[in-house]
Amino acid sequence: MKNKKRTMAAMFFSQDEQQKICKAVQDAERKTSGELVPMLVCDSHSYPLAAVRGGTLVALILSILLTDTVAGMFWLHSSNMWVFLCLFFPLYWLANMLISNNPVLKRPFLFNDETEIEVQNAAFAAFFEERLYKTRDDNGILIYISLLEHRAWILADSGINERIESGQWDAALQLITTGIKEGHACDSLCLAIEMIGDILEKEFPVRDDDQNELHDLIIR
Repeated sequence: MKNKKRTMAAMFFSQDEQQKICKAVQDAERKTSGELVPMLVCDSHSYPLAAVRGGTLVALILSILLTDTVAGMFWLHSSNMWVFLCLFFPLYWLANMLISNNPVLKRPFLFNDETEIEVQNAAFAAFFEERLYKTRDDNGILIYISLLEHRAWILADSGINERIESGQWDAALQLITTGIKEGHACDSLCLAIEMIGDILEKEFPVRDDDQNELHDLIIR
């Protein structure tokens, strides 16, 4: 399943789109010493409770609808609780399994609060895993995009946070998430990268000895 998730994320952007995103990062970094790193992941969490919620709802509805028919086949009364239970548990197991393994089916059973928290937590973890805190001027910035949740999070290192308020990334975040939902994620991400580069340029202009210290695009 892990390899499948990686493949889904890798296939989200075509090779041409990936090159376009990398070029947008390189263009932005020609104006600023800040290090921009877009990261694309399939999801930020497995969300087992979403499968529980979905499995319960689907099994409950189908069991109610089918109990009368199945009970009649065995000459039992439609209010027989055993018929309902015999239908509910296998239907729950099947629905839970299908929802667990299908992001499209899982998404309707996610709550906004839980996805917000999980995406933020995953972005923090990725920031340290990818060593964005190791730049020379503490000016690495992660543009974290999670496909399942249709959410993005921008996380900047301490050097940036000392000079730029986090609210300045809101417009770029909105642009990215809207682009994912409306089917033009690549163009929206490139525009967001340009916006972030323009913000960084004011406080972190490019240096004569500037080097590209981090990846231009991470997909996992």
